[in-house]
Amino acid sequence: MYISEQLLNPDERRLRLSTQLGVQSVVLDNRGTELVSAENGVGAWDAVKLGEYRKWVEGFGLKLDVFALDVGSILLDSLVDLDSARRQRNTLADNIQKAADAGISCLKYNVQMVGITRTGLKPGRGGAMNSGFTYAEYSSEDDCKHSYWGVGYPGHQEEGGSASVMLCGQKMARDVPPVTEQAGWDAIEFLVEGLVQAADKAGVRLACHPHDPAYPIGGLNGIEHVVGSVDGLRRFLALSSSRNHGLNFCQGTVAEMFARPAEHMISVIEEFAATGRIFMVHFRNIRGGYLDFQEVFPDEGDVDMLEAIRAYQRGGYSGPLCPDHVPVSEIDEGRERFMAFALGYTRGLLQAAGVWSAPGR
Repeated sequence: MYISEQLLNPDERRLRLSTQLGVQSVVLDNRGTELVSAENGVGAWDAVKLGEYRKWVEGFGLKLDVFALDVGSILLDSLVDLDSARRQRNTLADNIQKAADAGISCLKYNVQMVGITRTGLKPGRGGAMNSGFTYAEYSSEDDCKHSYWGVGYPGHQEEGGSASVMLCGQKMARDVPPVTEQAGWDAIEFLVEGLVQAADKAGVRLACHPHDPAYPIGGLNGIEHVVGSVDGLRRFLALSSSRNHGLNFCQGTVAEMFARPAEHMISVIEEFAATGRIFMVHFRNIRGGYLDFQEVFPDEGDVDMLEAIRAYQRGGYSGPLCPDHVPVSEIDEGRERFMAFALGYTRGLLQAAGVWSAPGR
């Protein structure tokens, strides 16, 4: 295992900072840019541009471990406009092959239909603010204000969220038709069926992020989060026996599935690591649990992060650990220092557990 950073459209300065922090591997997201887009075709990549981009990143001494595959609105479209969804799925399948042609071996994607729901910011240590979800306090207004829409951070999106919607094609729950449990699985199975076939042909691993957060039984605003439980994760992996069909295992998101995460997470981590189908980890911590939690610094949450490292090790996981969703503060607006703290803390845990290794070793 090794530390990695998940970055959105980094410039030269940001990549140099990563190397100075000891990072040797990165997970990159370029949705909403023209850096890798084909001249014609909405959402289509250009394999040459993508290959050149990978070489530019690796020119800093970094390995591009994982790249983001933007599923956009395909999940909702598959329920209401199947022809459009099929066209989008064909584009995604083509992009998987182009990633392979560009020398990229792993792609991550998200099955959120309506963004990542949050209800507000609460005081954290030293005046930092923790993003969280408290179902008892839910309102559509707070959802609109505080939720993560695609790749954005709460409090860092334009009025109305328009910039983030353009990035990911996702919507607020109040803006879409109801999604039952069956409809949710139908949409995900439609997506997986097309993507895994393309991934097997290209030799590319697909890392899926589960639903964040777990919704209450019956859903929220008529939307079910079917991959919002451990049983949902098991069912998701069972959709295909392909070794290219796996998880972006977000430790914080999985912890949100339990009322008392500390009692369950170590065994759950070991279980999923042992499948060999965790391809990357969001190594983050929370305080609280199911339907009432805050995202906190990794050293102050309810899950024992050193024991988590040991559980990944026992399960045979050897890939990247990426800090994610640290608190926000006006003192560190870009959250570079907070992420640097999380990186250093994670590397220290790896060294304490005796499992540190560099990418590819």
